Amino acid sequence: MEKVKRTPAKLSKLVDAFGLEIIYKGKDYDTREIPITDVCRPALQLVGFYDYFEPRRLQILGKAEMTFLHTMEPEKRKEAFDHLLRCEIPALIITRNMEVFPELLELAQKHGRTLLRTPMQTVDLTSNVIDYLNRTLAPQVTRHGVLMNIYGQGVLMLGDSGIGKSETAIELLKRGHRLVADDAVEIRQVSNTLVGTAPELIRHLVEIRGIGIIEVQKLFGMGAVQFETEIDLVIQLEPWVDGKFYDRLGLGEDSYTMLGVSLPYVTIPVRPGRNLAGIVEIATMKNRQMNYGGDSALDFIAKFDQRIDEMTKENG
Repeated sequence: MEKVKRTPAKLSKLVDAFGLEIIYKGKDYDTREIPITDVCRPALQLVGFYDYFEPRRLQILGKAEMTFLHTMEPEKRKEAFDHLLRCEIPALIITRNMEVFPELLELAQKHGRTLLRTPMQTVDLTSNVIDYLNRTLAPQVTRHGVLMNIYGQGVLMLGDSGIGKSETAIELLKRGHRLVADDAVEIRQVSNTLVGTAPELIRHLVEIRGIGIIEVQKLFGMGAVQFETEIDLVIQLEPWVDGKFYDRLGLGEDSYTMLGVSLPYVTIPVRPGRNLAGIVEIATMKNRQMNYGGDSALDFIAKFDQRIDEMTKENG
């Protein structure tokens, strides 16, 4: 059973990521985590309806809400803010750099709630924050392998320690491809796709036995590294076994499943003299060809069957 984890979304990191202005820092600002990917624009809550209200969501006041609040009597407006801020919300964000009501700031201080502001429009902030939370809170697993971007596709190479994954990665780097992660690959499920990156401590580092650790960015340049990539293909490197059947036509359509997402899967046997980097490139190009509807193996079988039919008619 694979160990699936979720990285908590810290409020302070979200504020830094979007450059939000801190109007008032709540009492739990430094430790507050956001457990839900959705956000809320309180509308019914401003008139006192709190059934089905989820206080763990970020709260966003846009132009519509602020315009409505301007129409309220000061006492009613203060009452509406008091009811909202009594709830243990992570933070309240005001968009478009709109002016903060004095009573809102007063009640934020009273209840110890974080009050933020941004120049972004409400729809842009909402979509960007939801995307950020989806990525941060996405289920995640770690795999021992190498992840590279080859011809625009994310290729995850798996195999036992010492099989040659890192050496293959170095050769692929020399051919102009990009490294995402070596040794440990952190994989997150985002919607129906898998996105891989490297742990921060070993990001863009490669270990070569007999050489040691090399920093790819300094050795090959910025164009040789990539922070993350969507995974399109999984390649398993395994020792060559004499007598074992290996697919020679490529008619098999094996798959590899992680976090409920199924990916194309190719097994490549390893033995001295095989050009692994070139084979991995070919496997990647074939996968891209099949994504566009092409299949060389099926084309070959169709031509072979046609030739057999022609020979049968000639000899018939």
